[in-house]
Amino acid sequence: MATTIKHLNKWANAHTSYPLDFVRIALGVFLFIKGATFITNKQYLSEILSSFRGYGSEMMIIHYVAMAHMIGGFMIVLGFFTRWSIWFQLPIVLCAVLINFFGEFILSNFIQSSVALLLCVFFSFYGSGKHSLDYNFKMEH
Repeated sequence: MATTIKHLNKWANAHTSYPLDFVRIALGVFLFIKGATFITNKQYLSEILSSFRGYGSEMMIIHYVAMAHMIGGFMIVLGFFTRWSIWFQLPIVLCAVLINFFGEFILSNFIQSSVALLLCVFFSFYGSGKHSLDYNFKMEH
């Protein structure tokens, strides 16, 4: 696994560009804002989680999703442990895509979550790129 990640990092560093860094940063900001929205807007959260009522997991979902999005989004913006942060986002974003099929289908939520899922999958392979804390720490050692 370590050799696979090294090969992916070498490929990503050879093919890195500022637009991809901008997309990574935008994804991190989007996830951070979604996490903050989960905490501050209870009406929005209630609408999203209405299909999970009665399962006793609502508070766990709120805390996991909000903290994972806020901390993970910040780390993705910095390019610090990007793959780990993305891996914590993947189950949340996948559920965000699937939840549209269990309750009311909201096209804008489906598009946002689908784009976020595609970007998470891409960055889980690509990594953080050359313009990141991961790359800077790697170059110092």
